[in-house]
Amino acid sequence: MNILVASGPNLNLLGLREPSIYGTATLEQIHQRLHEEADVLGCTVTCFQSNHEGALIDFLQENRTSAAGALLNPGGLTHSSVSLHDTVKSMPFPVIEVHLSNIYAREEWRRHSVISPATRAQVVGFGWVSYLTALRGLVALLRNEEPVSS
Repeated sequence: MNILVASGPNLNLLGLREPSIYGTATLEQIHQRLHEEADVLGCTVTCFQSNHEGALIDFLQENRTSAAGALLNPGGLTHSSVSLHDTVKSMPFPVIEVHLSNIYAREEWRRHSVISPATRAQVVGFGWVSYLTALRGLVALLRNEEPVSS
């Protein structure tokens, strides 16, 4: 089972850009942690980052038949990209929207995602752990695993 991980504009600057909001982990470190977690979960991840909307769209479209699902952190495109929304909506697999910060506790304009109506779920506000949480949730969803009861 291969999971796509697509990260949008400025996420290549993680660890440097506003660490008080986004943390100190670099995107490379997050990708490494995702690969390690994927090994534990028995799946693979294919990671990609671009500052260009079209490149993110191309990545998803080019991998639509080889992936079981995707994690998407659209970055600033969250609030404006109808094209990325339409691409996510056309995917034959579930897509989980991921944000390091809690976008709903930030500036008013950041609180609206044009992407989220096309996604299966969102994971926000856990810093770099948002990616791992989203991966675990997506794999459980794809395997039709029931939640653990106490």
